Amino acid sequence: MTQEAEPQPAPPRDRTPTVPAGEKAIEAAILSHVLACSPGASICPSEVAMAMGTDWRTKLTAVRRAAVRMAVAGQIDILRKGKKVDPIAVKGVIRLRAVAPQSSDT
Repeated sequence: MTQEAEPQPAPPRDRTPTVPAGEKAIEAAILSHVLACSPGASICPSEVAMAMGTDWRTKLTAVRRAAVRMAVAGQIDILRKGKKVDPIAVKGVIRLRAVAPQSSDT
């Protein structure tokens, strides 16, 4: 009688979101725009899309998608009506800003 091999557990999956090829440039553009703002100021995602070319409306979904990834990673904040919101659940009009540096009161 042959003994069957015990099934091995699957290796842990990398939970880091994959970035589609063309969207790394979008993430860089978002970061460039939000860092160019005054502290606490925000930008509209359409500003990033417009800076990327003449057919900016076709790029807007990719800009919003990249912004959500960046917010989940803690790189930027997504705002709605001036308040920071959950990037996964956000719908409607949004704005983007750089994450405020943490103050160290030591």
